[in-house]
Order: sequence, then C-alpha cells, then structure tokens
Amino acid sequence: MRLKGKHSKVEAPVLVPRSDEDDERLGRILVGAGRVQPYQLDAARAQEGGSLATKLVDGGHITDDVLARTLAEHHRVGLADFRDLAPDKDAVLLLTRDQAVTLQALPVAADDDAITVAVVDPAPERMAAVSTLLGRPVKALVATQRDLDRSIDAAHRATREVGSQIQAFEARDNLRREAANLEIASANEEAPVVRVVQMVITQALRDRASDIHIEPTGERVRVRYRIDGALTEVLDLPGSIGPAIVSRVKILGGMNIVERRRPQDGQISMDVEGRDVDIRVSTTAVVGGEKVVMRVLDKSRPLFDLAQLGMPPDTAARFSALIHSPYGMVICAGPTGGGKTTTLYASLGELNSPDRNLMTIEDPVEYKFDSINQIQINEAAGITFAGGLKSILRQDPDVILVGEIRDVDTARIAVQSALTGHFVLSSLHATEAVSALYRLLDMGIEAFLIASSVTAVVAQRLVRRSCTSCLAPYQPSPDELAFLQAFGGSEPIAGFQQGTGCHFCAQTGYLERIGVYEMLVITDEVRELIIDKAPHDQMRKLARMQGMRTLQEQAANLVTLGTTTAGEVMRSIYVAGV
Repeated sequence: MRLKGKHSKVEAPVLVPRSDEDDERLGRILVGAGRVQPYQLDAARAQEGGSLATKLVDGGHITDDVLARTLAEHHRVGLADFRDLAPDKDAVLLLTRDQAVTLQALPVAADDDAITVAVVDPAPERMAAVSTLLGRPVKALVATQRDLDRSIDAAHRATREVGSQIQAFEARDNLRREAANLEIASANEEAPVVRVVQMVITQALRDRASDIHIEPTGERVRVRYRIDGALTEVLDLPGSIGPAIVSRVKILGGMNIVERRRPQDGQISMDVEGRDVDIRVSTTAVVGGEKVVMRVLDKSRPLFDLAQLGMPPDTAARFSALIHSPYGMVICAGPTGGGKTTTLYASLGELNSPDRNLMTIEDPVEYKFDSINQIQINEAAGITFAGGLKSILRQDPDVILVGEIRDVDTARIAVQSALTGHFVLSSLHATEAVSALYRLLDMGIEAFLIASSVTAVVAQRLVRRSCTSCLAPYQPSPDELAFLQAFGGSEPIAGFQQGTGCHFCAQTGYLERIGVYEMLVITDEVRELIIDKAPHDQMRKLARMQGMRTLQEQAANLVTLGTTTAGEVMRSIYVAGV
C-alpha cells in the first residue's frame, strides 16, 4: 500500500545501493579515528544481515551519536541536530519518501546556492547521486540513523493529500446516496475514499498508533490516533464522506455494509509499506452516524523480552523465577491498554522451549508464534474461554495462557488447572495487585482455591517516557511535588525536566512508553489472609511489609530517574487515598 505524493513525478531507481566498498570505507574511517578496534570490526563483519554500521551499533561497539560525529569530522561537514533543526516544509518535498528512504537523505533547507541535505553517510559519491536527482548543488549534514528515520516519517505524512481527495470526493455527483457510497467503497481502487482510508491507516502505522478512531460529530468526521496511550486528533473531514469511509472499512473487514444499527466486529490483514499488519475493526452506532475504531497490530514489530519491559532488576529476577514454576498461577492485572498482553507474551517467550508444550486461548490471537499452540475464541462456533480451556487440558499442556479471565467458569477451570500440575498465565481487569484477588473472590471462587493456586499477581500500567530530544527545565506544581514526597520520589540529579514538544514526538513532549509494575507474591501469611477473607487494606499492608513496592512508588522512582514526569504519573497511575 504505497501512497504516491504530488511530488512523485520524478521516478528514481534504486540509487547507489550500499555495497561492500561502502562498508570497507566506513571500517577504515572508524579504525583510523580510533573509534573501533580491528577485532570489533571483524566481529561485526562476521554477522549476517544489515550494513556494517548497523551491526556495529547493534553489537554495542559504537553508538549512533559517535558514529555520526566521526563521519562528520572525517568529511568536514556539520551535524544535523533535529532538536533545534526544523526541516523546511517545501524542501523536504523535493524528494519523495521512497527516494529519501533509498538514498538515506532528507532535504532540510534550500537557498539560492544549494540544498542542505541531512544524510547518514556523506560520502562524495552518495552526495553526487543526491545532487543529480535534485538538479542542484547540495550541502551535507550528518544525522544519526535513528534521527533520520524519524525525520523522514515526520516530514512525509501519508495524510498530506487527504484534502485533495476530499475535494475529488465532493465533486462527484450523487455521492451522498448510499448506492454511490458502496460503489466508491468497493469498486474503484483509485477512488478518493479508498485512498483516504489507505492514507489514514498508513500514517497510523508510521506514528506508532495503537488505535484509529473515526467519529461522526455533527457535520464533521473526526479522525484520532491513540499514540503512547493518549488520543491525538489528526484529521477533520466533512461529514459527507463519513458513511463512505465506514463502508470502505467494513468491506475491508468482511463486515455487513448494509447493517448500520447493530455493532459489528471485523478483521483486516494487509501489507503497509512492507510490513504485515492485522487490524481489528469495531463499529457501533452513535448519534451522528457510525463510529469506527481500528486496533492496529504491527506484526513486524519485535516482541519484548522480560528485560525490556521496564521492571526493576530485582522485580524482573523474582518474576522470572516465578514463571519457571512447574505449576501454579500468575495473574497479570491492569486496565485495558495497560500492557498486560505484552507482559504475558514476553513471559511465554522466556518459557518457550522444545521440551515444553505451550498452549494459549485468546480473544483475539494478537501475535502468532510458530512454536506455540494458540486457540482463537469463536463464540459463533461454540469456542469459548471455558470450553476451550477444557479442551486444552486434554492436550497434555505444560504451560497454559488464558488471554483474559472474564467469568466464573473460566476462572474456576484456570484455578483447577493450576492445582492439577499445570502452570497458568492469565490477565485480569483490576486496579492493582491485591484487588485482583478480591475480583476472583467476587466471581465466586472459593478462598481456599485461590490461596492454593495463585502464586503471584503482577499489576501494571504504562506511562509515557519524556522525549529526550526536546527536554527543558520546568517547575512541577505543588500537587506533583506532594505526590513525589508521599511516595518516596525526589528531584532528578539533572533537575526537573519535561519534553517541550518537537517533530520527533509529534509535539507531545513524550515518546514511547515504559511499564510500571507492582508484584504481590503469595506467601503463607498472605494465604492465611485470603482464607480468612481479610479486609483489602489489611492484605495490602501485609504485602508492603513483605517488600511489595506499589505502582505509585515504582512510578515515583521513574520520575526521580528522569524517565518521565510527575504529571504523567498522576495522569495514568495515581489514585487518591492509596
């Protein structure tokens, strides 16, 4: 699904592909500058796949920043610091996105003398290729690979041409009638509404959005992305195109385009810019029409391992030991979108080995593992969590993952599985670790069964990391300072800093997220309180006495480390009176 912009009239072939000569030249530069030792160079060359620069950075032999600075010094050119450098909007369009990616070059400024281009490698032959394509002299600035990739994505937004597609849509006669909407939504791949939907999905993937919201609001249609857990408005479309967009999405998702009153679910699988993407679609009728929410699952993104989740080292070590138990039940608790599935998949990745039979039952199966047996819930076919879990028990499993405990039948079978020699991982909606145990009690599971089967509960949230490209000092509010003081936080060594907003973080001040964890280990003392159905506060007090650090305390520590801000923690975690 490649979208060509209005500046794509210059079709360039693959120009100056990276060759062995490029890698040899880079190696000589780095060794000559003393940045890399010859044995490190040999070790990187022995690895398969990727350029020499990529292998050196991935291997920890050199950092992106040092690599860029070394190349800039060698070629006697400047560095592109995108924290201060704002690419000129007209300049960036001198190359299409495909050309910029192929050449690893982004025009950032233009004057009468030359075009300034940010590049990863300012070798003369590469700059000559860029100059030939642009038809103008060029000046090089060296950027890191990370910064250049982000800048290309920020400069070439897939939704840039939505306005012209809307005009084309509105220019057609009778498009507001249902028959015309369906025809445009299904028949013509070059139809404006088809291209609008493609642009919206493509840009969502570039922006790392987890969800796309298409919402009718009176005479307008609002398009929002959920990025790093927060909704951001990206498009404001005329209301006339709303029904056609919904019809197009329904066709892609294999849904009923005639039914507009009842909620529907569908699924789309597609290739977007070389990446395999699964999209879960949900539609529902609202006052202004039909609202569509699409959950975007980028299957090409690598799954995290436990060390990357954000757990403190001692918590990660304890959790790793618990999930290697031969039997028992570990529950991951938190709200929707709190990262529970990511933690469960990371746990499965650590447990996956040829001598274990791992089986999962999920709704839906978000990521597929070749070596794990995964069951997809299909209530229309009679496959429910409870029924599927019963069938799993007859499949000789060692580890069972229950995607979510939603009802008493599922909870009872999961508990019984843990008691009969299986290791069970599951997620549960609860505000914190102790509350998860009371959720099971509320479902009707006997206290002695919970005490005997559950070995640990991990509650978690996701908080946004401060964007390191636009940090600036700030003074927290009195409420934020009071929060930090209450939960053992303090001012970071570098002082209080927050992201001010840049093109890397879409002007939000935050980029990516990190997990915050609270782990309750079920000790003998905790089991006694479960059996006695002790009050919530008493059990939480005991857990803290035994070393459990709360979500708030862990999050306050992230503020102390400068990873995030107190305001972000209070937005996503803080609960009054805890």
